[in-house]
Amino acid sequence: MPLLPAIASPSLGNANVHSIDEKLKQASIHGFKLIEIVEQDLLVQARKLEGGVTDSNQVEAAKYVKSLCNKEGIKPFVLQPFCFYEGLLDRREHEAKIDKLKLWMELAKVLDVQVVQVPSNWLREGTTGDIDVIVKDLVEMAEIGLQQDPVVSFAYEAVAWGTPIDTWEGAWDVVKRVNKPNFGLCLDTYHIVARVWGDPTIPGCKVSTGDIDLQRSMVRLVKDVDVEKIFYVQLGDAERLNQLLIAGHPFYSKEQLPRMSWSRNARLFAFEATEDGCLPLEPVVDAVMKGLKYKGFISMETFSKKLFDDDPEIPKLYAAKAMKSWNEMVKRLK
Repeated sequence: MPLLPAIASPSLGNANVHSIDEKLKQASIHGFKLIEIVEQDLLVQARKLEGGVTDSNQVEAAKYVKSLCNKEGIKPFVLQPFCFYEGLLDRREHEAKIDKLKLWMELAKVLDVQVVQVPSNWLREGTTGDIDVIVKDLVEMAEIGLQQDPVVSFAYEAVAWGTPIDTWEGAWDVVKRVNKPNFGLCLDTYHIVARVWGDPTIPGCKVSTGDIDLQRSMVRLVKDVDVEKIFYVQLGDAERLNQLLIAGHPFYSKEQLPRMSWSRNARLFAFEATEDGCLPLEPVVDAVMKGLKYKGFISMETFSKKLFDDDPEIPKLYAAKAMKSWNEMVKRLK
């Protein structure tokens, strides 16, 4: 599979501020061939239609987005994120999620994507830590995907603030237990490194044993993970904060764990030389690309408070930054 430039749509501007039309246009102009479509882009488009956010209007929104992609020569390859699904204590909520999942199967078909990203649940209440329940829910999800034509696969991502799954090891254990051909991993460099190496609540944003912990983690990854179960990779860094992300910091929120606030406000594209990125991404990239010899999809991803700016140049600026990041990654892999 050729290495095609890919990007996540929110990395080009927040959906409530910047149109999917302009984001796709700039992604295409700057050389991107693949794009992750996020739910928010579809919801914003659906709200413009009579009746607002109904199932049928979401389908119409997906048709509109797909037509834009066709026009710009860029292919959707992931629909994301299917959040807060596994391990819900209220089984009525679970059934509502299953109904939503069935809608997403229709959206995936319209968009012509075969991968749905599923971040690990991070709700602090209303979920169980029982791995058997979590796995049962995800098996049900995978089986629904297997019923589709073409089959829809699910890329499970361990977010660094997940409850209880917050490491790649935890996600890999779940993938093995689910044991379905269409259920695999999304490996995100931010989540991997921010969890094992980084901590925005301490000076330098680095835990004292971070270097050796990350090194050992990557040795385990190369030893344990089946590369065929990595469905795609996201590359992203984070800013080195000049003050601790605790109460009083502009990014602090009592509703969010620190690594989530760090992610939402101060992410960077990988290898941005002009920014003060602090996460050591090379060990992860080397483990995945050289150790495991991964040849699949790689997507550029960032989140930042700046993406909420109403400056119309934001999609253009971030598309350019992302392509520069992509080219730097390719150069480092040679």
